[in-house]
Amino acid sequence: MSARPVIALLESRMSRELARLVEKHGGDSICAPAVRDCPEFTPELVNKLIDDLSGDRHEVVVFMTGVAVSLLFEMAEQIGRRPDLVSALRRLTTVCRGPKPTAALRGFGVPPTLSAREPFTSAELIDALSGIELKGRRVILLHYGERSETLAETLLARQAKLEELWLYRWVMPDDTAALTSVVKRLVAGEVDALAITCQIQFRHLYDVAARAGLAEKLIRALNERVVVAAVGPTCEAILHAYGVRVQVMPEHPKMGPLVMALMRHLERGRASDASSSDHAPPSN
Repeated sequence: MSARPVIALLESRMSRELARLVEKHGGDSICAPAVRDCPEFTPELVNKLIDDLSGDRHEVVVFMTGVAVSLLFEMAEQIGRRPDLVSALRRLTTVCRGPKPTAALRGFGVPPTLSAREPFTSAELIDALSGIELKGRRVILLHYGERSETLAETLLARQAKLEELWLYRWVMPDDTAALTSVVKRLVAGEVDALAITCQIQFRHLYDVAARAGLAEKLIRALNERVVVAAVGPTCEAILHAYGVRVQVMPEHPKMGPLVMALMRHLERGRASDASSSDHAPPSN
């Protein structure tokens, strides 16, 4: 391990903030965004959604991310219907996956009815909904990036009248050169750690590795030479599904705790290596 550990980051939206955190705690970062946001909503669709919400054609609205909340309100502002959106949501049951959509909704003047507890996965959101009778009720689920399969199928199993919408979808970046470079550096042993903050980041990294014929070598490197950190249980699960051992996961599923936990782990590893070296018998 070098004097300053090298951390590979695949974050796109918060890449600069995450890189600054790594540098603040004594590391160097390689940033290769693994995801590109592709907007799905048009002003026409937002206008129809607000009409549906205002006309009581939905009873429960589920928000998965703060970004989705902000995008919805920004577009409502653009078409001059933000007051209508606020008024409609205040009459409905609003459910948030965690603190970011909760804070975003409150910031726009809509106190959420329910919010999931840590670690803010679909399991906690399902638990938050357990006290609500959903059979026959009209529920709209605003996905982020990709379909939340477990949540959507649970709502359908509880016989909710479910409508699913996407404000944006996650797709592979147009230019994958940076991702390919990260794969090669991971395989070559030039990177000390990999931080995953969203499960699709790793799927895209693996896909790029597979295209380069390096998928098996990537998995081997991650298990043998690279410290892999996951921000929470959802990321940990996808890594395990690919056969990757996760060594670091913070108590709180946020970027700050993730970086701090990772850097502490690397520091302990460096101290252990130094101690082993100090106690090694002299060579003849």
